[in-house]
Amino acid sequence: MTAPRADAEPSESVEDGACATQPEWRTRLAQLVARPSARRVTSTDSRESEPSSTTQLALQFELRELIPRSVERWNGPTSRSVKRGQPSGSGVYQLGTRPVLRTERGWAKGALTWSNIGHQGNRLSLALQQQRWFRQFYALHRAAETITVGQDPNWVFLDDFASPALWAMLAQADSLGIALVAAGSHAPVELHALAELSLDATSDASGGLRIEPLLLLDGARVDITDAGVIGGHGLYLAGRSHERGAERTVRLAPIPAGISTAEATLLTSAEAAQPILVPAAAREVFFAEVVPELRAGFQLDSADGSVTLPAPQPGVIVLTATWRSGHRLSLSWSIEGGAGSPVPVLSELLPQGLIGEDLFPEEWLAELPVPSVKELRGVDAAAFLGGVVPSLERIPGLVVRRAGNPPDYREAEGAPMLTVTTVPSEQDDWFDLSVLVTVDGKTVPFAPLFRALALGRKKLLLVDNTYLALTHPAFAPLAELIAEAQDLDEWETGPRISRHQVTLWAEFEDLADESEAAVEWRSLVREIRTEHPVPVPVPATMTAELRPYQLEGFHWLAFLWRNRLGGILADDMGLGKTLQCLALMEYARTGAPSGGSDTEAAIGGAASGERGPFLVVAPTSVMSNWASEAARFAPGLRVRVRTATAATLGRSVRDDAVGADLIITSYALFRLDYAHYQAVAEDPELGLAGLILDEAQYVKNARAQANELAERLPVSWKLAVTGTPMENSLRELHAICRIVAPGLFPSARRFEEEYVRTIERPASGVSVGRGAGSGPETQAGLRTQRTERLRRRLRPFLLRRTKALVAAELPEKQEQILEVELDPGHRELYDLFMQRERQKLYGLIQDLDKNRFTVFRSLTLLRMLALDASLIDEQYAAMPSAKLEALAEHTAALASEGRRALVFSQFTSFLDRARERLRAAGVRTVTLDGTTRSRDRVIESFRAGDADVFLISLKAGGVGLNLTEADTVFLLDPWWNPASEAQAIDRTHRIGQQNPVHVIRMIALGTIEEKVLDLQRRKQALFDAVIDDEQLFSHAMTAADVLALFEDHPPA
Repeated sequence: MTAPRADAEPSESVEDGACATQPEWRTRLAQLVARPSARRVTSTDSRESEPSSTTQLALQFELRELIPRSVERWNGPTSRSVKRGQPSGSGVYQLGTRPVLRTERGWAKGALTWSNIGHQGNRLSLALQQQRWFRQFYALHRAAETITVGQDPNWVFLDDFASPALWAMLAQADSLGIALVAAGSHAPVELHALAELSLDATSDASGGLRIEPLLLLDGARVDITDAGVIGGHGLYLAGRSHERGAERTVRLAPIPAGISTAEATLLTSAEAAQPILVPAAAREVFFAEVVPELRAGFQLDSADGSVTLPAPQPGVIVLTATWRSGHRLSLSWSIEGGAGSPVPVLSELLPQGLIGEDLFPEEWLAELPVPSVKELRGVDAAAFLGGVVPSLERIPGLVVRRAGNPPDYREAEGAPMLTVTTVPSEQDDWFDLSVLVTVDGKTVPFAPLFRALALGRKKLLLVDNTYLALTHPAFAPLAELIAEAQDLDEWETGPRISRHQVTLWAEFEDLADESEAAVEWRSLVREIRTEHPVPVPVPATMTAELRPYQLEGFHWLAFLWRNRLGGILADDMGLGKTLQCLALMEYARTGAPSGGSDTEAAIGGAASGERGPFLVVAPTSVMSNWASEAARFAPGLRVRVRTATAATLGRSVRDDAVGADLIITSYALFRLDYAHYQAVAEDPELGLAGLILDEAQYVKNARAQANELAERLPVSWKLAVTGTPMENSLRELHAICRIVAPGLFPSARRFEEEYVRTIERPASGVSVGRGAGSGPETQAGLRTQRTERLRRRLRPFLLRRTKALVAAELPEKQEQILEVELDPGHRELYDLFMQRERQKLYGLIQDLDKNRFTVFRSLTLLRMLALDASLIDEQYAAMPSAKLEALAEHTAALASEGRRALVFSQFTSFLDRARERLRAAGVRTVTLDGTTRSRDRVIESFRAGDADVFLISLKAGGVGLNLTEADTVFLLDPWWNPASEAQAIDRTHRIGQQNPVHVIRMIALGTIEEKVLDLQRRKQALFDAVIDDEQLFSHAMTAADVLALFEDHPPA
């Protein structure tokens, strides 16, 4: 088509709509920019292969016309060759490729196809590397090919070859000896290094502009008429003009920057080679309006410098904020302008902290160049429109376009005023909590406020379209109260506060503007804030004189019982916890005075209303001690000891409860006869005065049935008695507290998140840069904060005194580590097993929870082997045990001086071996383990002096025994729980001991026992932190602890 002359252009106006007919130059340029520019892509490298040929292969290129399928013509070929001289017509042309063979007459297709070339290697003697190249070429094309009906299976068309790796493969073909040839003439295909496409503007003599495409191959200008597009990353020239007699050639070149949609439209246009003429009168319109649009899809230049193009304008980021009903806001980001200039980045324009991560995470804001579409709902939409958008509109380089008709969202700026009240609830131990919040004179609805705080929301949308920031300090304690509620399901009719959350209330009341509390609640708060509970007289029926610290403990127990508050009596072992509990029972039996403190006056005879007995659940070994001390110190108590099930005894629990003040049973019997105890507790004519769990570490496992039943038993007052309320983890403390102080701490799941993960296993974090604020310093601060909060919550409900603090009259306790060297044969055997177990377990320890049984079985084997080789196999019975020899020597010396000793071990089989060895040395022994039937007789035998040594298994005799007749304790094997060993030592180092106590820990050198001792020291800090002092917590036993047990030991 002949290009129109510039002087033939009809007159036009630069104003929009000034003429009815669009100028031709404007129409053609508009067609070029009608489509948005495509994203540019770059190529990747392909793998190299070594050439090896027998029958040479070539890749043949041919321009082909596609034949569409139709109802009339469904079968037959789907493409055909374009013959020389054939008119171009209006068909669709694409550049096809296929494999061909070198024959005597030249290149021929033969039987080769794309689908069978991978199976023709032997029959056609194809070179392996060449054959592999064709298979990879075909696979690369098919990987991104869109399968449609009517495709020609014999040809791979480069027009839809999506992968830029094509260029690396074509370059590789030459190194493998694969020729690139054109069909017909078999002329070589030219593979160029670079194609560059742009629009070139030149000025003519009349002042008009000539705009035409400029195509360079390796820097040389070529005619664009025959161009076609390869994927989005290159082009080809294949003689598409079809002039008669012209030699058809194929030329290929990549465009590394990629081809935009506008450039592809230009290359495939029938009028691509025709210049566009802009008259002089339209130059200003062209520069002002058309050039920015052209630059969105083309590189625009003036090769001869005759046209001075305007400098590219910087792009702007456009935010379209579309409001929809239901408080929904759609945010759509885009970039306008900026072709030829750096692309703006949203995250670089925004001031730090303008858009909080509660709305958009940092990763979303970092999306380049702009984020994806996002929809905000509710208060987030209101806060963005009301608070963020006005700030965005003031940022240079950012344009905000609003759509829709949103309401006038505003932030409530006044300080919230809180009024809180408590009134007694219908449910025991809970008070209904009422919270009234006003901001700017408006009342905030109760239900949505608490729901928002419970879900951790930062803002709340009110009915008048104002939104309230819940990050105000006044809301912090209220949010904490909700977080620490045991279960939000308990708040179906409104929030409630447990008696055990009294410390939390005190903090909340301090921050509230007004508070009104029920009389009973106010009295409870006042008394619990005092340093010491209100003193009450010791019942005259008690025959023992309480020591000062025991008297203080009795006052504390009386305060808890009067106020129906449970707790944990965690005094050190041997300080008379049983005596303090007996004093409390007598206090309850004889009737608490009701005219003393305000608290007593408010509660009146709450205690005296409990007519039933106290129930003490204790380990079997301790039951007789409770009965004997009750008879000795509180003879007025009517005591029933249940040593068997109701079925075995032939009488029910109710039969014993009638007329009794104290029932004593074991944990096993409590579990078996639970229905009986529940029936007594629910009996309106009887009931239970309280539940006391002695050695409460027996219920430290929240999943154990004993824990579940103790929690479920309907008793208004529960007390845990244990010297070790926590041995390994904070979870154990939570398990006990949920029995005796329901509501003190949140649910187990939330307690894990709030305390266990933060305190026991602080996560590593980032101190500076992105994500700053979660680094070690911040973690340490959070850890300290949570630890202090935990101690603050627990303080009124846990009483612990150590022997060093309150029992200065106790004799000195000396602890010694006795190191024992294994016999040479024993050492060799131990090292062999250690290496074997270490290799077996290293792969299992990483998943300790899954492989816990296998790991601890190996640890137990090594611990037993460190004691005595015969414990793992009788074939080693003749191998001497250095520990037994040392034990026999030391105990014989003690016996000769008239002194007696306790010997503890985890392993009853080793105690059996010790008994045989000591008897052979002339040392008298008695034994207490899980198989002992007459426990009381054995204990009395030792107390009476019938034995020099008491052999005791740690599990059977570690608690509840009073054996002050001995002054020496041997610990034959260390255990990683230091509390268990402390319990064993306190069997003799307790009130009543007159002699210094000597503790001997026997450690086999160069064995796992040394590592267990190290682990003991680390785990002791866990107990000290929350119970005894201000240190932070140690970690519970982890995979790292177990790995440390298998580290190399120094040579013995």
